[in-house]
Amino acid sequence: MKSPEQVKSKTVIRISKAITYIEEHLHEKLMLNEIASKAHFSPFHFHRLFSSVTGETLNNFITRKRIEKSASFLLHEKEMTVTEVAEKVGFTSLSSFSRVFKKFYGMSAVEFKKESKHKFSKICKIESKNGQVLTSFEQYICNVNNNLNWLKMNAKTEVKIMPELQLAYISHQGKMDAIDNVYNKLMRWAHPKGIMEQENLRMVTIYHDSPKITDPNKIRMSACMTLNTVVKTEGEVNLRTLPKTKCIVSRFEITITEFQKAWESSFVWMSEHGFRKANQDPFGIYYNNPKEHPQEKCIVDICIPVE
Repeated sequence: MKSPEQVKSKTVIRISKAITYIEEHLHEKLMLNEIASKAHFSPFHFHRLFSSVTGETLNNFITRKRIEKSASFLLHEKEMTVTEVAEKVGFTSLSSFSRVFKKFYGMSAVEFKKESKHKFSKICKIESKNGQVLTSFEQYICNVNNNLNWLKMNAKTEVKIMPELQLAYISHQGKMDAIDNVYNKLMRWAHPKGIMEQENLRMVTIYHDSPKITDPNKIRMSACMTLNTVVKTEGEVNLRTLPKTKCIVSRFEITITEFQKAWESSFVWMSEHGFRKANQDPFGIYYNNPKEHPQEKCIVDICIPVE
């Protein structure tokens, strides 16, 4: 693996700017749009890359940094009360701070404060310098490289123009795993029309929201199938055209549990190769029925439209 000085990852540098902003504003209310702007990413794109780079969600990261910073204050600023510490790291409720702190360190903040400084001087969750919690650049470089290596081992990735697709679809709002029921409904509509027998039939999922941002019960997706002929629709089924567009396309053969890793790694690849996501929603094109695969794997193209 290349050294951090050699890699100088663009993604890491941009994410690091957001991390710096977070660490400098832990005492304030931190908003996603503002944080994402510091890294020059859209909120949707930022959330995906942040998890890939840091290995944790944005909310978990902020909470962890606040608790770690509070521990640093308790170790190095003995004159501060627990209440003052809680306020200084952005907790509006002492009870909330106390609950999270105990869950994180296994003891109350008061107990932590009473313990000897030397007992916790090597606590693994704290990297301190002059009482400041630091971010490990090497850790983020490693996470980016791990994502890229995983992608290289599990996918063929290229940039190409995806052809226009004529689609029949049913909209879905709710938990992502419930989309199987929507596809079953779409196929029941298609069977009597002979659509299921058409040549080169493909199922396509369009993702209108990110599960890292949107409430699981409010995520919007479109369950689609390709059309070779003009058809009439009724009920919940509608028609739409997916325009010809330039995409980063990664071909995977993966289990359902690997989809999040696949998406996050594809977004990292996009950023590392200097591409910007276009306004069009990302989508997946499916080439098989995983239930008929010997290992129940999906053969899928993950497509990220780029400018």
